[in-house]
Amino acid sequence: MTLYHGNSVELLVEGADELRAEAIVTDPPYGETSLAWDVWPAGWPGLAAGAAASMWCFGSMRMFLSRFDDFHGWKLSQDIVWQKASGSGPAADRFRRVHEYALHWYRGKWGAIYKDPQREPNPVSGHKAGTATHRRSGGAPHLGGLGPSTYLYDGTRLVHSVIPAKNLRGRALHPTEKPREILAPLIRYSCPPGRVVLDPFAGSGSTLLVAAELGRRAIGIERDERYAEIAARRLSTLS
Repeated sequence: MTLYHGNSVELLVEGADELRAEAIVTDPPYGETSLAWDVWPAGWPGLAAGAAASMWCFGSMRMFLSRFDDFHGWKLSQDIVWQKASGSGPAADRFRRVHEYALHWYRGKWGAIYKDPQREPNPVSGHKAGTATHRRSGGAPHLGGLGPSTYLYDGTRLVHSVIPAKNLRGRALHPTEKPREILAPLIRYSCPPGRVVLDPFAGSGSTLLVAAELGRRAIGIERDERYAEIAARRLSTLS
C-alpha cells in the first residue's frame, strides 16, 4: 500500500509513472457546497487518464453534467446506483435523495479493459443450482435472436446496477466515506488480484483498505493532512 499526502492534480502530473494502475476507484469533491474541502479539482479526469484505462468515479448527476467536459477522452460504459439506507439534503421542496451514482469510464478498446462481472446468489429462481441443464429461448434466429440454447444454472445472477448499502452515519471517519459493500464490487469488477487500484482522493483510506482486503495493491493520494493521517493509521494495521 502506498499513500501520498499532497495535491492529486500536481501528483498526477509529476508522478505519472509511479501512479500507474489497473483501475481507478475514487470519490472526488463534487464542488456542490460552500465547504472548504468541497472544491472540484479542475482537470483531474484528464490527468488520471495517464494513470489507468478504467475508472469508477462517484458523483451526483449535477456534478457529471456540469463537469462533463473534464472527462474528455474517457468513454462511458455503465453506471451503478448506491441505494442508501437514509437520505441526505435539507431541501423540503424536492424528493429526498437516498442514492449516489458511480460511473464507469474507460479509454481505448472495451475488449482490452479488464472486467470481472460480479455475481450474487439468486433468491427468486425456481431452479436448484447445478442440478440440470435448462433450455431457454433467445428468440427466433431469423429475427436476429440466438434461438434455443442450453446453460447450466449455478444459482447466481449478475449483480444488479442498484446496490443497497447502509450509510456509515456515526461511524464514518470522513464526511463522504463510502462503505465496503459499495466499494468491494467495483474493485473486484475492474482490477484483478495482485494488481493496483488508484484512488486520487483517498480521504480516510477506505478504498485502499478494501483493495488490500481483496488481495489488490493500492495507491492513494490525500490532500488534507488530517485525513491523510487517519488513512495512514488505518493502513498501518494491515499485516
